[in-house]
Amino acid sequence: MSRLSDIGEDALVERLVRLVPTGEAAEGPGDDCAVVDNGGERLALLKTDGMVEGVHFLKGADARAVGWKALARVISDFAAMGGVAERFLVTVALPGTMEVSWIEGFYEGMGECLERYGAKLAGGETCRVPEGSAAVISIAATGSVERGKVVLRSGGKSGDGLWVTGRLGGSLQGKHLAFSPRVEEARWLAEHFRASAMMDLSDGLAKDLPRLAKASGCGFRLERAAVPLTEGCTLGQGLCDGEDFELLLAAPADAVAEGWAERFPELGLTRIGELVADGEGETLAGGWDHFG
Repeated sequence: MSRLSDIGEDALVERLVRLVPTGEAAEGPGDDCAVVDNGGERLALLKTDGMVEGVHFLKGADARAVGWKALARVISDFAAMGGVAERFLVTVALPGTMEVSWIEGFYEGMGECLERYGAKLAGGETCRVPEGSAAVISIAATGSVERGKVVLRSGGKSGDGLWVTGRLGGSLQGKHLAFSPRVEEARWLAEHFRASAMMDLSDGLAKDLPRLAKASGCGFRLERAAVPLTEGCTLGQGLCDGEDFELLLAAPADAVAEGWAERFPELGLTRIGELVADGEGETLAGGWDHFG
């Protein structure tokens, strides 16, 4: 009998979604958010996410930083669709021995993130885990994007250039707790850069680039020498560390990011390769897999 570690996260998701009806979403499992068309001027975006102590943050991590990360990583997913987050539901499952000051700090960190990005806490739940178990945080959120401006992973075409924002690698040195979701940048790219496909880099370029290419029905070629790296990081770290929360996007080959440097002078936008026809190009291995 196969186990989760035998098949990995992506294969597991593909198997599970075949077991349930998924017809309500205009774009469902497999993208950064689900997209629901309610017939208005804006499309609804839906997202859930989870964090586990010992996996996404260590026991001694700063509570405010963990609270910021819990929401910022979800806001990053909304940004990757060209949209914005609006309301959050937060469930925390905690051991009874946890210090009250830690969970208060956690909520203060969430509050800072909510204020920064204009979203609200709409509700949630608290419950207990057995003593000795890890703390578990579950996030559900809603957001929206203007009709006609949503950017999916599946819109890329052979010949499109591949671009990333910022620099990659170094999350294991604390970057994963102190990042800023690229909300303004994503909306600018969707409007000015003719982005055809986009996602945020949560599991590492080595894992996420093949996902974007597959969703778009393409292969890819990566210019390794062009990958922008965080100072002190190797290419291997830039490809595989994960939790960069930068944007990976595809755009027509003749697209030129005019105005980017003026609008975002402290953040780079780097071309790192191109999409090619399905079955062509190369493969990448590595990156984060929950069950790999």
